[in-house]
Amino acid sequence: MRIFVTGGSGQTGPAVVTELIAAGHNVTGLARSDAAATRLEALGATPHRGSLDDHDSLRRGAEAADGVLHMAYGGDFSDLDDMMRRDRTAIEALGQPLEHSGKPLVITSGTLVMPAGRETTEKDEPDTAGLAAFRIAGERACLDFAARGVRASVVRLAPTVHGPEDHGFIPMLIATARKTGVSAYVGDGANRWPAVHRLDAAALFRLALEKAPAGSMLHGVAENGVTMKGIAQTIARGLDLPMVSLTPDQAAGHYASPFMAKVYGFDAPVSSTHTQELLGWSPTHPTLLEDLEHGDYLATPAS
Repeated sequence: MRIFVTGGSGQTGPAVVTELIAAGHNVTGLARSDAAATRLEALGATPHRGSLDDHDSLRRGAEAADGVLHMAYGGDFSDLDDMMRRDRTAIEALGQPLEHSGKPLVITSGTLVMPAGRETTEKDEPDTAGLAAFRIAGERACLDFAARGVRASVVRLAPTVHGPEDHGFIPMLIATARKTGVSAYVGDGANRWPAVHRLDAAALFRLALEKAPAGSMLHGVAENGVTMKGIAQTIARGLDLPMVSLTPDQAAGHYASPFMAKVYGFDAPVSSTHTQELLGWSPTHPTLLEDLEHGDYLATPAS
């Protein structure tokens, strides 16, 4: 297939582009800068100049493709309403050229949209008042196309998509440990985070494009829930730091922001059993704690 990809030059994107090309697909990637275009070309993809706000460019990319994968997400986190609008309107622009074609449209969300405190599945409804409720509008915009002849599906990624040169939540946690001299967790540390290796996530995106039924909700989760205390213990051991428990009030001042304190205290286990059975997806790469112990996460930062 000819696949039009947004976010192909980001953190997870290069692994996805590589996976698609290795499977015989031709990839065109949205590039908003010369650096992004160069990175896509190095991966073997064709750059398509534009941005998420350039809807004409998005439509042209989708019109020329046999399928669309939308991974890009941007904006100012101080203005969540604008971020929601940008994502929703970009998805609408990407989906419209695919109407009544049966072609796939796969978009990205996150498992943090799910209700807290219990293990949720693909069949559960997201929490409209939850931590990541701002991603729900994009999910709905995508799934609306399932009734308009598009093979639309949503991949909810775990909050930790780990692998080399990660710059997400776990590196932020490690940076805080280095800065404060302690590896911390909130409360008893029993709250759970789903995780998935970047290469396993890439395989899931490919499978979704190739065969996910219209209207599919998919969970990109290899580990249903790794405890934050287990993560903190591994960081403490690797950095030779003491480990401490923080109250929620203490956490608000310890981490980068009160919002990040809520994130690190969030209990959000998620199942991907349905996704694995539906698509034959079987994660095989290292676990999060294995990556923490043996990967590049705890290497001495460059001076």
